[in-house]
Amino acid sequence: MGGDCLGLGGSRGRHGNAPPPSFRPLPVRVLGLSGQGLEVLRRPGAKTGPATKDPTAVERANLLNMAKLSIKGLIESALSFGRTLDSDYPPLQQFFVVMEHCLKHGLKVRKSFLSYNKTIWGPLELVEKLYPEAEEIGASVRDLPGLKTPLGRARAWLRLALMQKKMADYLRCLIIQRDLLSEFYEYHALMMEEEGAVIVGLLVGLNVIDANLCVKGEDLDSQVGVIDFSMYLKNEEDIGNKERNVQIAAILDQKNYVEELNRQLNSTVSSLHSRVDSLEKSNTKLIEELAIAKNNIIKLQEENHQLRSENKLILMKAQQHLEVTKVDVETELQTYKHSRQGLDEMYNEARRQLRDESQLRQDVENELAVQVSMKHEIELAMKLLEKDIHEKQDTLIGLRQQLEEVKAINIEMYQKLQGSEDGLKEKNEIIARLEEKTNKITAAMRQLEQRLQQAEKAQMEAEDEDEKYLQECLSKSDSLQKQISQKEKQLVQLETDLKIEKEWRQTLQEDLQKEKDALSHLRNETQQIISLKKEFLNLQDENQQLKKIYHEQEQALQELGNKLSESKLKIEDIKEANKALQGLVWLKDKEATHCKLCEKEFSLSKRKHHCRNCGEIFCNACSDNELPLPSSPKPVRVCDSCHALLIQRCSSNLP
Repeated sequence: MGGDCLGLGGSRGRHGNAPPPSFRPLPVRVLGLSGQGLEVLRRPGAKTGPATKDPTAVERANLLNMAKLSIKGLIESALSFGRTLDSDYPPLQQFFVVMEHCLKHGLKVRKSFLSYNKTIWGPLELVEKLYPEAEEIGASVRDLPGLKTPLGRARAWLRLALMQKKMADYLRCLIIQRDLLSEFYEYHALMMEEEGAVIVGLLVGLNVIDANLCVKGEDLDSQVGVIDFSMYLKNEEDIGNKERNVQIAAILDQKNYVEELNRQLNSTVSSLHSRVDSLEKSNTKLIEELAIAKNNIIKLQEENHQLRSENKLILMKAQQHLEVTKVDVETELQTYKHSRQGLDEMYNEARRQLRDESQLRQDVENELAVQVSMKHEIELAMKLLEKDIHEKQDTLIGLRQQLEEVKAINIEMYQKLQGSEDGLKEKNEIIARLEEKTNKITAAMRQLEQRLQQAEKAQMEAEDEDEKYLQECLSKSDSLQKQISQKEKQLVQLETDLKIEKEWRQTLQEDLQKEKDALSHLRNETQQIISLKKEFLNLQDENQQLKKIYHEQEQALQELGNKLSESKLKIEDIKEANKALQGLVWLKDKEATHCKLCEKEFSLSKRKHHCRNCGEIFCNACSDNELPLPSSPKPVRVCDSCHALLIQRCSSNLP
């Protein structure tokens, strides 16, 4: 083991470099570098005290100090280096050598049939049982084809653990289980004492380092683990190396930037792909809901057509009934001319009744106009619902319920109208009885029936959604007004004749009282119509609220469509930038010794420059052009050939 010792004061170091003139030899010598640690002893001529330290404790202290120096130097140099470390980095190689010495300290010797075996692969292999995540490292180390010895596997294990940034976690899990470590280490070993826990704590700082080590092609079995102390002693050469490292770091900053940009672009592309998939799924769901809504709208249209056909039949019956009543009125007018003259009070009361009925007719016409406008609004809402592509199923169900309520209200109105028709028939019978007493009173009653029939017709027209029927109704009402004016003229002529009928006034007052009761009943029906009008107004308010909800949902869908189009445009831009970056191959500085175009050798005066488009290395004269690329909007350096090619592409793309 003495062959591995290093004399710091002479020229027996590993590299054989002579010390500078100002460097004085140290009065110590280092022993036990092959696995027993570092032991610093005094010179043979030095005096020793009566109490000497334990050699194993000194070895542990030396190994701890060397671990501190190596870890500190590795972190500082890596941070100043500014890029990912590789296997050829000297501080990293020395760190693995120091860790190998720390793990070998106090290791028990295992006897075999052929020789003695002393390796650190046994305790490292134990980590797989204690830490399940370490199984992947163990399996990958066993699968490496070039490793034949346990020591080579242990070295590969340390390199993989550093790349995973979990070396501190693995060794901490190993140190805690001291009963298991006692099978591999002596009681005074570094891994069994407090110094091992301190080294594990120092290893946590290595998580800030990014290392990319190629373990497969490296010969780890035959490496000699010797610590190079010249790396930890400051001299003029180290200062020069630091300046060179700073220059190299400045050159490789751009490469790190491009790699980081590529990672960010890949992450954004993956996130945008996931968002596009989610939007496509939601779009398919909305299309299915739209198909369901269209089927529901078709069913509602069929029901609406049925209701319209029923309304047409009812209108035909009402027209026939009006024609019959017109014939009766004409015959009654002819008989009225030949009848006796009426009473003055009877005439006044009939005139008042006519005025009341005209007012009622005007109110009913106003209500009809409001109801027709309501119907038009409902038709517009149905058309909007048919054109709505992205409306959800909940709103369609709500509209369907509202349409069913409107249908129920229409049915109730139709039933009430039928009840009013039955009442009118009863009134017709009463009027027929009164005709026996006087033809004048029957004429007035029939006129009242005619106006009641007009009110029924107006109510039926409120259910009808067509404007033609409303115009016909208005024309009929105008014709009836003309007839009423003619009748008033005839009544003026017959005022003298009505004076003769004063004797019959007492007998007819009772009949008039009955007619007043019938009029009160009609007023109650008009109040019911007013309540129905209020219900229609409430339905109109609900319809307006539904329109507001529809507009809000339409705006939300438009915003989603705009965001989707923006995301698609961003994806296309990112794909173009990614394609441009994927074709870029960044040539290493070590591989290039001559310019790619002029083929002149590089020197201090003729420096190297990378082309940001093709990745090749050129001199300053052959790469003094700047153009914006898809990967970077700012102008960057490109070579002469790429400059000419890009300009030709731009000119060909122009119209």
